[in-house]
Amino acid sequence: MAESSESRIRNSQAFVQMPLVAISPERFIRAARAAVRLLHITNGSIAADRIQRSGVPGKVTLSADVLHEGPTPAGLPPERWRKVRARYLAGCGYAGYEECLADLNEWDRAVEESRTYDEVILWFEHDLFDQLQLIRLLDGFAARDLGLTKLSLICIGEFPGVEPFHGLGQLTPEQMGSLLETRRPVSKEQLVLARHAWRVFCAPEPVGLEVALRRDTSALPFLADALRRHLEEFPSTRNGLPRTEHQALAALEAAGGTATFEALFRAVQQTEESPFLGDSSFLHRLVDLSTDPRRLVRLERDGGGGPRAQRVTLTSTGQEVLTGRDDWVRIHGIDRWLGGVHLHGREAQWRWDPGHGRLVPGALIPE
Repeated sequence: MAESSESRIRNSQAFVQMPLVAISPERFIRAARAAVRLLHITNGSIAADRIQRSGVPGKVTLSADVLHEGPTPAGLPPERWRKVRARYLAGCGYAGYEECLADLNEWDRAVEESRTYDEVILWFEHDLFDQLQLIRLLDGFAARDLGLTKLSLICIGEFPGVEPFHGLGQLTPEQMGSLLETRRPVSKEQLVLARHAWRVFCAPEPVGLEVALRRDTSALPFLADALRRHLEEFPSTRNGLPRTEHQALAALEAAGGTATFEALFRAVQQTEESPFLGDSSFLHRLVDLSTDPRRLVRLERDGGGGPRAQRVTLTSTGQEVLTGRDDWVRIHGIDRWLGGVHLHGREAQWRWDPGHGRLVPGALIPE
């Protein structure tokens, strides 16, 4: 049975009233820290490992769904929402359906059981992947009565001596542990902003995201750039390519038309202000570009290795699309979810205009 808030208060008071004569200051500090139940939520297994090895007390769990990919439809009960996500993730080959669903259930359980802890600490960074985790978590916490549980946040976009800084996984356990004292209580302003941002991200129409970007987002200082980067994943008005795919074709052209998967992935990462895409997600994008009869890239196994041991080659059609003389959506059609927005058919319902930095209805794009 979960420990009640009243029980935790009584236990804390009893501990404080213990005689301290025979206890050294160091032992007292260690005992005091151990008496406080902490839950740490972070963005992946590498960061979780660094937290655990840092000596920071408490339990560590994850929130690591690739929310920038696949459906995040609004209005579904949590159980059904997780099943929708699990089906998508399994369909992309990340893992089997049951394994994906088990992970999603476990990660959400941390929010559901948050009242059993004295403090929940969120550890995230500045990129799109993490900012979506953060606003979803904050939305979940905002909808619950946390009782006496404190909610704190560590969210960074840089770390002294680590350049370029891409994420928490770069830090040593000692560097990770040093962040604990920088945590700050989650404010009401942050909760309100996160709830609104998550709601418009999951909405079936994307215009609310642009409205959100015109609001004051300073309570979560990395959120606006992350949401803007999300909008750049809508097909471009220039050639029907999202920014990621456009960067991949441009990097191939710069490499003379061909590159190994690993080299191409690194080149595309270097074009990002805040890299957020994992190599599995990137491979999924390349496969989509290679499956149409008029494919934009050709994938060929480079030796006897796995899927990542491939050579990627730009095709003549890829060159035409890259330069804007043809359009990928009109060639291939589209069936892609971006948050709560489902783009489908032979024409994207919404496109991103990179020249003006805004969304436009696909019906306004001339043939």
